[in-house]
Amino acid sequence: MTLTIRPGTIDDLPQVLALYNHSGLEHATTLTLADIEKWFAQMQKYPSYTLWVACLAERVVGTFALLIMDNLVHHSSPSGIVEAVGVAADLQGQGIGRQMMEVAIAQCRAAGCYKLTISTNLRRKSAHAFYESLGFTKHGYSYRVELS
Repeated sequence: MTLTIRPGTIDDLPQVLALYNHSGLEHATTLTLADIEKWFAQMQKYPSYTLWVACLAERVVGTFALLIMDNLVHHSSPSGIVEAVGVAADLQGQGIGRQMMEVAIAQCRAAGCYKLTISTNLRRKSAHAFYESLGFTKHGYSYRVELS
């Protein structure tokens, strides 16, 4: 069966939600369909923010969000940010995540991005090894402040 990676639609959201709720992503298990529909509608307001889905036939087996944004530094060159990466638990280790990240990298290259970044929880050691196998390198520190 051939894997297809394409921009997601509102019809994909129930399957995307199921992936998130079984992915181990931080805060994912509290998401509802109403939450993800609201988030998806909000994404549509950004010029280059896309939910991507990886499909085997009609089944969504992977997903990620890619934001490409212009920066004030680097002579206004754009950069990409990947978030919310998930692959169906029964299909992990079969190259789906790799193919999704290849799409993200290709999208960023086509947009003239000078970098693509991704962050992952410190506890997700296997995710770190996966991203490093794709050529991502640790760079600096990531900080955050909880606002809610």
